[in-house]
Amino acid sequence: MDTSFLETLKDYLQEIIFSVGPDLLYSIVALVIGILIIKMIMRILKAALRKSKVELSLKTFVESLSIFVLYGLLFTLIGSILGVKTTSFLAIFGAAGIAIGLALQGSLANFAGGVLILVFKPFKVGDLINVNATTGFVKNIDILYTRIETFDGRVITMPNGNVANSDVDNRTMNPLRRMDLSLKFAFDIKMGTIRPIIIDAMKSHPIVEKNPEPDVWLEEIGESEIRVTARSWVESEYYWPTFWEQ
Repeated sequence: MDTSFLETLKDYLQEIIFSVGPDLLYSIVALVIGILIIKMIMRILKAALRKSKVELSLKTFVESLSIFVLYGLLFTLIGSILGVKTTSFLAIFGAAGIAIGLALQGSLANFAGGVLILVFKPFKVGDLINVNATTGFVKNIDILYTRIETFDGRVITMPNGNVANSDVDNRTMNPLRRMDLSLKFAFDIKMGTIRPIIIDAMKSHPIVEKNPEPDVWLEEIGESEIRVTARSWVESEYYWPTFWEQ
């Protein structure tokens, strides 16, 4: 192999190392320090959010958004250290943003949906809701997704865009919820006899509210039975335990 070629290649590599090496080293140091600073900022932010009276739904959203913004700023700083001009960096981000926006329209819709959920508050973390044929407790509201835990222990992850555009049945938003019990009796049983017995039984339950008062209504006269509905009010969080006890 030609010795002059090797010498030229060696000189070229040394020139690159001496010209790019310091910036590359600085960028690595900045990356390490930046990650440590971001972790410290996130710890402080999480501690501040825990001490504040901010809802858990907003806390998780703010944490996710903060991580995204902080790492974006860090990569911008590293780019400037490596010699990428700020205007060029913004142009790159702008072009990349347009391309990513077209490719990730659904994700942008999910982000907008998450903002709408936090602003209008159709539900919050801990609420029992029914949405898109799924019933469960809201476990987490992220910048893109909402997670719901069902009664049988499954965790359903739904895009915020779909949730924000769907009918949401929030079953714990109001402090009280009406409980309707359907009961069947033989034809020879008179309403005047069973009505006070059922009402007294509901009033004696420690969870059933005294106001509004429980009541019983004749619902239907069937072919072989009469059907009545016993109605009472309970605190929303105790609805199902009380329902199965009645």
